[in-house]
Amino acid sequence: MANKPTSAAPTSLTYADAGVDIDVANRTKKRIKYLAHKTFTRGVLSEIGGFGGLFAVDKAKYLDPVLVSSVDGVGTKLKIAFEMGLHSTVGADLVNHCVNDIAVQGATPLFFMDYLAAGKLEATIAEQVVEGIADACKHNGCALIGGETAEMPGFYPDGEYDLAGFIVGVVERDRIITGKDVQIGDIVLGLASNGLHTNGYSLARKLLFEVAHYSTDDYVNEIKNKVGNELMRTHKSYWPALKKLIDAQCVSALAHVTGGGITENLPRVLPRGTAALIELGSWPAIPLFEHLQQLGNVSQEEMLRTFNMGLGMLMVVPLEKFKKAQTVLDKVGEKAFTVGRIVKGEKKVIYS
Repeated sequence: MANKPTSAAPTSLTYADAGVDIDVANRTKKRIKYLAHKTFTRGVLSEIGGFGGLFAVDKAKYLDPVLVSSVDGVGTKLKIAFEMGLHSTVGADLVNHCVNDIAVQGATPLFFMDYLAAGKLEATIAEQVVEGIADACKHNGCALIGGETAEMPGFYPDGEYDLAGFIVGVVERDRIITGKDVQIGDIVLGLASNGLHTNGYSLARKLLFEVAHYSTDDYVNEIKNKVGNELMRTHKSYWPALKKLIDAQCVSALAHVTGGGITENLPRVLPRGTAALIELGSWPAIPLFEHLQQLGNVSQEEMLRTFNMGLGMLMVVPLEKFKKAQTVLDKVGEKAFTVGRIVKGEKKVIYS
C-alpha cells in the first residue's frame, strides 16, 4: 500500500502561486478594452468584459438579413512571429482571413471576437496582438466586441501563444453569393495575394529552415527580401474591392484561396456541370513560391494545392459584366488578372 506524501504545503496557496496572476491579467484587459472601444460601431450594445457581446442588426438597412459566420486561426505562421518577436501583424492576419471568408458569400462584416491563450500572459505581447486585431477590425468596418484572454501555465511553451478569431457578418437573403448562377463561358479573375497569407507555413518552414538552413534574418537573392520579412507579410483583406463589386452585382461566385490552394478552393463555389479552366502563367509569379518549389523539388500539383501561388481571391464574372467589373476594380485601385474561364465539367480545376 502506497504511503501518502508527507511534504508540507504552504498554509495558503493562491492562483498566482500556480502561475496565473489575475491582477496582471486585469491590467492587460483594461488596455484591450480601450483598443476594442476604438472599433465600436452603432450596432454594439455591450461593454467589453461582459459574459457575452451584444450586437443589433440594423432593421432599417436590412429587409431579410442572414447572418454569416466563420472561425479561423493563424496557424504555424505564429512560429515565425515568436522567433522574430513580431506580434503586431498576426492580429491583422487573423481578422483579414476571417473577413475574406465571409465576404465570398456577400456578407458585410459586423463584429469580431478573438481568443488569445498563453502559458504566461505577457502584457506587452498581448497588447501588440490585440492592437493588430483592433486596427484590422477598424479598417474592415468591423467591431471588436469581446473575446477571451486565457493564461494556462504548463500548456504552452514559454514565449508562445495561440490565436483564433470568430467573425459574424450579414447579407440580404436574396443577395447571398452561392455560385448557383455560374455559367459556362464566365470569366475567372484573380486578385494578387501578398505572399503566403496564412497557409502553407508548415511546408514553407520545412523548406526554408530545415532544407535551406536559412534564418529569419537572412537576405535571399531569389526572393529579394529577408526570409522573416517575406514570411510575415500580412494576409490581405479584399473586402474594400469586393464590396464595390458586390454592390455593382458583377460577380456570380467568389473563392478565398486559403488551405488547399486554387485546386481545392475554387471548386467549392462551382455548381454541378461546371469546371474552371485556369491558365498557368496568366498572372505574375511571386518569387517566394518559385524558390520554395526549387528548394524541395516540389511538384506543380503539390504547389497548387498547398499555396495560393500569388492569387488570394478568385472571382467568377459573367462575360457580359466583365468590362463593368474591370471598371469597378480600376476605381478602387485593385489590379485583376484574367486567369481562366468556366467550362463544362464536374466541380474541379483544370490547368492549362
